[in-house]
Amino acid sequence: MKSHYNLLIVGGGPAGAIAARTAAQKGLSSCIVEKRSAIGAPVRCAEGIGREALTEFVKPDERWISAEMKGAAIVAPDGTMMKLESAFAGNKVGYILDRKVFDRELVWQAAEAGSDVAVKTRAAAPIMEDGVVKGAKLEYCGKESRVTADVVIAADGVESKFARWCGIDTTVPVREIMSGAQYVLTDIDIDPHSTIFYLGNEVAPEGYLWIFPKGDRSANVGIGISGKKSGSGHRAKDYLDRFVQKTFSNGKPIEFIVGGVSVCRPLECTVADGLIITGDAARVVDPLTGGGIYNAMFTGRLAAQVAADCIAQGNTGKKALMAYDAGWRASKMGKSIERNYHIKEYLIKLSDEKLNAIIHSVTKLNLTEFSTLTLIKELMKVNPRLVVELGALAASLR
Repeated sequence: MKSHYNLLIVGGGPAGAIAARTAAQKGLSSCIVEKRSAIGAPVRCAEGIGREALTEFVKPDERWISAEMKGAAIVAPDGTMMKLESAFAGNKVGYILDRKVFDRELVWQAAEAGSDVAVKTRAAAPIMEDGVVKGAKLEYCGKESRVTADVVIAADGVESKFARWCGIDTTVPVREIMSGAQYVLTDIDIDPHSTIFYLGNEVAPEGYLWIFPKGDRSANVGIGISGKKSGSGHRAKDYLDRFVQKTFSNGKPIEFIVGGVSVCRPLECTVADGLIITGDAARVVDPLTGGGIYNAMFTGRLAAQVAADCIAQGNTGKKALMAYDAGWRASKMGKSIERNYHIKEYLIKLSDEKLNAIIHSVTKLNLTEFSTLTLIKELMKVNPRLVVELGALAASLR
């Protein structure tokens, strides 16, 4: 590890890896520092991503694709199932990844492009000079070092400690933290090419429960509920255990993970002097689904592109780096985050009776594409009342 880089990237997830790869391809010196001893572990993700979203950044590889999805279903509180099947034969909904392998592949690509990588290396504190981020103090096996950088990219996940140490308010209200738990279950009967989402206040209050196949008889079976709904005897794991006992009583758990996902609006500003914040650390997770892989890669790439331009111009101040903040907000991704936040706020207030009524109105949709926007538009066609209830948002969707 050198003592100075153009870009110092805190965090070795998809955002950090794509940032490092992009920077290296542009001829910048970069280094990823990851506090864990292994890239990609532990997995705190349902591992789903759309086909087009993935191929924008990397060519699919069977080594890290656990399953290809061709359909999906949403189950109402009363058990009614709404199936979503593509109108185009062979069109894929997307993939369920093996994040342990996928994340390492992204970091390998960054390393092959020329980036340095340091695992089991913790960014303990930022190096600040007159309010400007100049690098980080790093800890490795009890030893401390100082590494300076033209720009630091905070890609350290939902905890986002580094940005907070730099003076950025990264607080997430409890009601907007999704408390999650997930088993990897094997020896279970599932449709290996269809994801299933369960809704309802008895199943997953202000959230949802999912089954994401990872092969013929294996799946990620997990849940996310509102943080304000979590408490003794009714935590995410309690809801999940009841579901698993009822639905997959003979299933064999081979992995169990817990964690939190922010489902709030993004940070008010995602840059500072010498600093860019990406991925989960920037709160750019989809607030409706909790999905964040694509958004992380998108912001990681944009961060490196903007940083490269600013470094070339000799100006890495906040005003110059604002091109990143403005860029992702104006993008299709940024607009979908804002739209989905409003949809999420509407849906979490619905009673089970209302959810049942909506799903009863259309038990089978044949969509030309799989997206939240397409689904909401189709639901509005058969539920005119939704247009009134969603108000101005509904008008923008038409």
